[in-house]
Amino acid sequence: MRANPSGTGPTSKCIINHNFSDKDHTKEPMDANAILQELITLSHELARESRHLVILGEGNTSADAGDGTFWVKASGSQLGNIAENGFSRVSYEAVKSLMASGPLSEEQVEAGLMEALVDKTQRKPSVETFLHYLCLQQPDVKWIGHTHPVSVLQILCSKLGAEPFSRHLFPDEIVMCGTAPLVVPFVAPGLALAEAIQDRLAKYQDQYGHSPKMILMGNHGLVALGKTSVEALNITLMADKFARILLGTYALGGPNYLPPEDVERIDNRLDENYRRRLLAAK
Repeated sequence: MRANPSGTGPTSKCIINHNFSDKDHTKEPMDANAILQELITLSHELARESRHLVILGEGNTSADAGDGTFWVKASGSQLGNIAENGFSRVSYEAVKSLMASGPLSEEQVEAGLMEALVDKTQRKPSVETFLHYLCLQQPDVKWIGHTHPVSVLQILCSKLGAEPFSRHLFPDEIVMCGTAPLVVPFVAPGLALAEAIQDRLAKYQDQYGHSPKMILMGNHGLVALGKTSVEALNITLMADKFARILLGTYALGGPNYLPPEDVERIDNRLDENYRRRLLAAK
């Protein structure tokens, strides 16, 4: 990649459909409840204890409901055992207005998030709702998985920070995670973090002409931006594998990165683009 750009819970299968075809794009839109059920499945998959991606109340997920609203994890929920009442449905327009209303106190943020609820009886949305709003506004992005993988944080919390992720080691992480992550230095979670990401997302779009597949936040964690829930899960799993391999290379002299010309060739190959679509299909 170029520079600068757990709970336990159910273990529902998240099977990749190897019969992908362009006809998939003609399917009827999912209703809001079906989206919520799929979001619950994604959350449980991300929180599988053996994966070491989140524990306790770490991480959050979201999904576009397709009607000007989105589902996001409610504050205090745990991804590993989350159910319908662990999510809140909020208005895009309300979150947008809240972000544009100038400097806000913590009390004003909390009140604003409650006001953004479509159903006022639901629980307070996660403080990361602003981050999810911005990511779901990116072209073709419908599903977000924010996790704190042990492997990724071992690197992001080191003196090297995100720098080791700035280049590539093997083809599959190029296909799944993209050629450049969006890197954000540590900012306390909440509105301030969202504002920092908003600025960097705009610059990323200007530089690359497309949205990032993943965001790396210093001393914090990973955000996967997917067209489908399967893609959000696959990006997260591949980023975890990439981090584990990176850590292993430092025991044997350091990373042997692929040359930039090979990275570009892999990223633009017709067969790899087909495989990328196949892997993202439900």
